[in-house]
Amino acid sequence: ISFFESVCVLGYCIFPLVIAAFLSLMLQIIWLKVIFVVVGFTWSTGASVGFMSELVPDDRKALGVYPVWLFYVAIAWMILIA
Repeated sequence: ISFFESVCVLGYCIFPLVIAAFLSLMLQIIWLKVIFVVVGFTWSTGASVGFMSELVPDDRKALGVYPVWLFYVAIAWMILIA
């Protein structure tokens, strides 16, 4: 699998966080915002970790998945503080 294919898949995996951001913008209730972001983050992370963990050796899975997880944490945090 090429670099651009993996970037494309990670871009599609961010879609649940985009939906969470849109719903958070429409509904300004803080506890709903947190629920939307947690669900979107879990969905995005689960989809991308399943994909990325197959691309790295077994002894390096945590090292390979950590940057993806950190990217989604940063996006989720930006949605929460907006």
